[in-house]
Amino acid sequence: MTLHRRRLVQSIGALAAASALPQAARAQSYPSRPVKLVVGYAPGGATDITARLIGQWLSEKLKQAFVVENRPGVATNIATEAVINSPPDGYTLLMASAANAINAEMYEKLKFNFVRDTAAVAGVIRMQNVLVVHPDVPARNVAELIQYAKANPDKLTYASPGIGSPGHVSAELFKMMTGAPLTHLPYRGVAPALTDLLSGRIKVMVDNMATALPNITAGKVRALGVTTAARSTLLPNLPTVAEGVPGYEASSWFGVVAPKDTPRLAVETLNVEINRALADPSIAVRFGTLGGTPLPGSPADFSRMIAQETEKWAKVVRFAGAKVN
Repeated sequence: MTLHRRRLVQSIGALAAASALPQAARAQSYPSRPVKLVVGYAPGGATDITARLIGQWLSEKLKQAFVVENRPGVATNIATEAVINSPPDGYTLLMASAANAINAEMYEKLKFNFVRDTAAVAGVIRMQNVLVVHPDVPARNVAELIQYAKANPDKLTYASPGIGSPGHVSAELFKMMTGAPLTHLPYRGVAPALTDLLSGRIKVMVDNMATALPNITAGKVRALGVTTAARSTLLPNLPTVAEGVPGYEASSWFGVVAPKDTPRLAVETLNVEINRALADPSIAVRFGTLGGTPLPGSPADFSRMIAQETEKWAKVVRFAGAKVN
């Protein structure tokens, strides 16, 4: 190779390396602009509160705004589709929930496949639910509820915030595992369902801990069991449902996902910071007041959990015969 040609090749290589530097620098500085965290529910609920707690932490630690955007509708499917169709650059995220795993089987005409079309970033929190009954139901524990339901197959109705909600499928899982004949009455949200439960029109409900606890404490409803695998620190003397129905477990959960093919750097950066948030005592205490426990782990851990939850609830939805066209 002549001296002139050698120098030409060296110059081209230097220019290529120089042009790559800004791109590499940009990649290493994620996030370099505000990030949108989309929530599929209206403001004020547990999903929204969780998103805002994590968003505030990420904003402080990563020095960019994490803006929570509420896009309620169709059991979170509107928000989910919007995020999946966004550029996979790490700047549009979804606060995913158990509803996403349930919807995979519940809705027959979704334009996306949640497991296939998202990249798991990090689990955030697992929420405890409680199986409660109106005080006039003569059952003091799960075994007595099953016995009473079977002896009175037309007497017990259960409320849920809507078809496909965690409260709905949690109760259907209970029916599937016990054979207890409970009749479902879906409502348009937690508030009207609770109103009829407290009045005695409805006899049974699987409610989230945050809204159930005040009514349990006041004696307006009777708690029979916590639906998670472990007992609740908020009600330490209350057995789990699994203590009466071995293998039963049902919970709400939240975590962050991104569109498929989001850069690894963005996913790992977010995962590290979210796990740091979950280890912070002040965050853990705040989640504890919601009846939740942190859900730390790697993106792979969260991805496996989503797949397992999707498979689990698909069986329950098929058992219930609950489909939405």
